[in-house]
Amino acid sequence: MNYTRVLMAIVAAGVATMFTDWLFMGVLFHRKYLAYPEVWRKKPGEPDSAIILWSQVVSLVSCAAFIVVCARFHVDTWSTTLKLAAAGWAMGPLPILIQNAIWTKVHPLITMAHVAGWLVRFLVYAVSVRLLIA
Repeated sequence: MNYTRVLMAIVAAGVATMFTDWLFMGVLFHRKYLAYPEVWRKKPGEPDSAIILWSQVVSLVSCAAFIVVCARFHVDTWSTTLKLAAAGWAMGPLPILIQNAIWTKVHPLITMAHVAGWLVRFLVYAVSVRLLIA
């Protein structure tokens, strides 16, 4: 396992997923977040920089775990990395987001945007593995 290439893949995927998170979990359906304002920790208009920062830290941990698993177990073809990305998404974020939508008052479009955002995030991880490690 080439640690330099693994680190490059983690940084590249981490930066790319910051932008996909911004699109899917921030900009897309932004007004729908106000449908149930009591659900969110911050009131509309309050700064949420600290929450966004911690969210990106969690994202980076997810990214690093995926890339290290791929590097360690030699998962480096397009087919296997994309399958692992789909499986990881289906095992982790997908059921959690659906259960959150069932149990909490969140607009359905927000749930769909987050589901799509997490799928794109995992696909970015797979692409970074394929392009930078394989």
